[in-house]
Amino acid sequence: MKLVLRKYHCMGNDYLVYDTGKNAMELTESRIRRLCHRNFGIGSDGILAGPFTDGGKRYMRILNPDGSEVGKSGNGAAIFARYLLDAAT
Repeated sequence: MKLVLRKYHCMGNDYLVYDTGKNAMELTESRIRRLCHRNFGIGSDGILAGPFTDGGKRYMRILNPDGSEVGKSGNGAAIFARYLLDAAT
């Protein structure tokens, strides 16, 4: 199974971007912990997964390094917006 991730930095945070259109692997808590681990994985402050669509609105999920989900991240939103621009070109 192929896994495609991009890593972005913004104002002291670094996130992995998991594009749901390019990946089929399920992001379990265990996988998220391994990917985000600074010594044994890629290392990051979390994973931004998406884009998802609901009722015509696009959104992302913000996953902490422990696998839990958080509602908001300003740096995460900026990173995901940049990723969408990069992916469109």
